[in-house]
Amino acid sequence: MAASQTRLGVDIGGTFTDVVLETAAGRFSTKVLTTYGAPEDAIVDGMRQVCAKASIAPDSIAQIIHGTTLATNALIERRGAKTALITTEGFRDVIEMRTESRFEQYDLNLVLPAPLLARNRRYVLRERMDAAGKVLIPLDRAEVETLVDELAHAGYESVAVGLLHAYANDAHERLIAEVLAERMPQAAVSLSSEVSPQMREYERFNTTIANAYIKPLMASYLGRLKDRLAAEGADCPVFLMHSGGGIMSLESAAEFPVRLVESGPAGGAIFAADIATRYGLDKVLSFDMGGTTAKICLIKDQSPKTARVFEVARSYRFKKGSGMPISIPVIDMVEIGAGGGSLAHVDAMNQIRVGPESAGSEPGPASYGRGGTRPAVTDADLLLGKLDPENFAGGSIALFPDKSRSALESEIGERLNMDADEAAWGVAEVVDENMANAARVHAVENGEDLSEYTMIAFGGAAPLHAGRLCEKLGISRCLVPQGAGVGSAIGFLRAPFSFEANRSVFMRLSHFDPDMVKTLFSEMEQEATRFVRSCDAEAQIDSDHKVYMRYAGQGWEIPVQLTPEQAAAPDADTFQALFDAAYAKLFGRPVTGMAVEITVWSVNAYTRAEKTDRATPLVRAEEMQPQHRRRLFDPGLGKPTQAAEVDRAALPAGQWVAGPAVVTEAETTVVVPASRYVLAQSDGTLDMIAAGEAE
Repeated sequence: MAASQTRLGVDIGGTFTDVVLETAAGRFSTKVLTTYGAPEDAIVDGMRQVCAKASIAPDSIAQIIHGTTLATNALIERRGAKTALITTEGFRDVIEMRTESRFEQYDLNLVLPAPLLARNRRYVLRERMDAAGKVLIPLDRAEVETLVDELAHAGYESVAVGLLHAYANDAHERLIAEVLAERMPQAAVSLSSEVSPQMREYERFNTTIANAYIKPLMASYLGRLKDRLAAEGADCPVFLMHSGGGIMSLESAAEFPVRLVESGPAGGAIFAADIATRYGLDKVLSFDMGGTTAKICLIKDQSPKTARVFEVARSYRFKKGSGMPISIPVIDMVEIGAGGGSLAHVDAMNQIRVGPESAGSEPGPASYGRGGTRPAVTDADLLLGKLDPENFAGGSIALFPDKSRSALESEIGERLNMDADEAAWGVAEVVDENMANAARVHAVENGEDLSEYTMIAFGGAAPLHAGRLCEKLGISRCLVPQGAGVGSAIGFLRAPFSFEANRSVFMRLSHFDPDMVKTLFSEMEQEATRFVRSCDAEAQIDSDHKVYMRYAGQGWEIPVQLTPEQAAAPDADTFQALFDAAYAKLFGRPVTGMAVEITVWSVNAYTRAEKTDRATPLVRAEEMQPQHRRRLFDPGLGKPTQAAEVDRAALPAGQWVAGPAVVTEAETTVVVPASRYVLAQSDGTLDMIAAGEAE
């Protein structure tokens, strides 16, 4: 891919749609309010704005890369196609029984989330495979034809097919797909052996149903988007960011839309990893806070941590285990309902609570003046002096402090006998503590000490809260890159084309079969490479190999990374040594004498990234003496202060400003507490450092 190409990155969020245009002359960006009824409207509006800034026409754009929350929102809001599930007889209720675990152990009134499909939309066929893929009960084609005729009469738009052990042998699922194509050609079809060919039927069935449920919706949206962009003159290839941190073709996205869930946050993690590479940082905490949620991700050795399963639509305040599991490759991050639009209220115990409910863009926080009457985090930030009501979103959106004050007084102050300023402080502290707690738990679960990490903050709201979050977490350094307000959209433009293929093939190390492993890796590499090649016919493609291993009797596996040489010449002793090292790193020591198993095999194919230029770190030179100051409440001091106010563009490289300070720009604001100072680096990144740290 030529670096000189004019490329557009678009991130649709819950409140704002971020649009970034990269040309040979530089980077141009904007934020527009998300249009829920027709998301493509905001994209076209943003594209027009950035093209006007760059003085180019849309037909100059060579490539568009897009990430969207549409798939996620459709699952959360249960706004998908009329979908049926075809499964093995006896397994109709798997998605309702779940794993029979309680995500809230002591809640006597616990209500499990309803499955995506009601029982009368789940159908069975008499067939059976064993775990090795051997046919135990053959599938009768006549029975399949009778069932498909019944589904056609019922008017189903989409069909999910999830049979027991189809990951080991997909013959029966292929037969059902063949009959569906003949008798229901208008219906969208999703096979579990294609969508998520992995063991554990609950996760696999649920993922396949989710894919089928949103497939017609996403196909329609992607088609409309392509046509609308072409009508504007941008008749160029459109690619989609997927949850694993890479880019896939529009055709692949329409076939596997479930891989688009979490696509926006994945772009943010790629953006942070690019900054980490530029600064040579091996331990980074990515902090992405937008209008609806905050996302926290650990990045080690310039690569985001990945996982195979994540949850959407959690019903208990984003509590793990209370949502729908989606079994696809994903960047591992914790996501909580803490964004600029997150609404605050007082609960039955007279405690301030923030989120997960959000005001979004319609009507938005009270300060937007669009009909919202309940206070959001943005309202608290405005009263605390973090935001300039005359220059929010580059002056495109006027804020009304009186409406924020009224909302905070009526919803929080009157209940707790506080004035509006104290209520705003309480809301800000609660949301910051919520995010700090999420980061602490995520670090502990991964055996990491956050005091050794550097934070990279981006998203429209993150730079407002990053300084305080660093104080709470004991992090001494935070980087706020240029373009932080639209970081995820920039991340799309840094991401490689990639696709990860997974297979569930159970193997004990005591019965290790090197020839079978070579064949398995070769088949997966061909599959993954084929997907990537459909996006870029010329680029060099590399591959990463990974296996998921456990001790016999354990319920879950841990990932073990292989080098290309280890994958090409697989050996049981090497796999054992790698597993022992990975297990000891996570749990302190390996367990001697226990049998080891491999359950999942993975190959990720990706295009080679362009070389990132290293930034030249600067040390403090001359202290800047700002001419302007404004009132800013510093929660670390617990009182209002007179903070220096600096335009980011007017802060030269090497100069620094002591906190408390506010650094303003069009798409966000960097708030520097009294405990920090901010230094402008050579590439325009703002380096926020604890005042007591060595220069």
